[in-house]
Amino acid sequence: MKKEKSTSIIIYLFKCVPLSWRRLFFRGLLRLFYHLSAKQRLITLHNLHRAYPEKDMAELVRIAKGVYRHLGLVAADFFEIPYITRDNVHEWVEFEGMEHIDETFAKGKGLLSIVAHFGNWEMMTVAFPMVRKPMNIVYRPLDSPVLENLTAWVRTLNGNTVIPKGGSGKTITRLLGENNALGILSDQNVSAREGVFVDFFGRPACTAVGLAVLAMRTGAPVIPAFMPRMPDGRYRFIIQEAVPIDDTGDYEKDLFTNTQRFTKVVEAMVRRYPDQWFWLHQRWKTKTCQKE
Repeated sequence: MKKEKSTSIIIYLFKCVPLSWRRLFFRGLLRLFYHLSAKQRLITLHNLHRAYPEKDMAELVRIAKGVYRHLGLVAADFFEIPYITRDNVHEWVEFEGMEHIDETFAKGKGLLSIVAHFGNWEMMTVAFPMVRKPMNIVYRPLDSPVLENLTAWVRTLNGNTVIPKGGSGKTITRLLGENNALGILSDQNVSAREGVFVDFFGRPACTAVGLAVLAMRTGAPVIPAFMPRMPDGRYRFIIQEAVPIDDTGDYEKDLFTNTQRFTKVVEAMVRRYPDQWFWLHQRWKTKTCQKE
């Protein structure tokens, strides 16, 4: 209770600052971070250079600065999320492809969602329950207790539940059996023992196999969900068709094939909006035995 109260106070204090000022502040803060944090800036530019070898450095720097600007806007908008309601959600979000959600729930096997650190992934957690029903979010707890409390509180405002990764297989299987929705972040680097190496922007990226395992084990459809920022400042909640799942009996092959498909879905969206993905992350940190 004490954590919830302190979290709500932090949210309220930032909310008291006009949105335009807040956006200006966080954009400036992230711009400062871009210039002062050489390590993260170099990681971002290196990732972009390897992903877009055809682009010159001036273009890569422009995208990199856009990444930081976007993160500043997402941070500023974060404090609006608790105040978004069914009455005003359309002032913030437009919806595309929600029929794919209805088709999936009609099958009665639950829903698995591909989610990435892209666009405004936090706003998705409040928008989805407003137009359909609460969801369950599988995630890795943040290292910062303050940020962890903030994000967990916001994510669960509209009836969602959060499920920390690790030892959650039985819970997730039960939830899918009850025809619930689960969102799983699927775009971060993992250790070699946790994933398989699939192609992401032309480079082998070690990717978690949990989503593929669940899809193959339960038969639950896998739906990509993204929320890019539009030029007018609103966000578009894009729901795509279910990704085909291979289940041929060759477990290792199917695991690789399905994980590769999920990863290519993320890549395709990032290519559409290259400055809205979290390029600061060391996505290719885990290496194969071969030289890249």
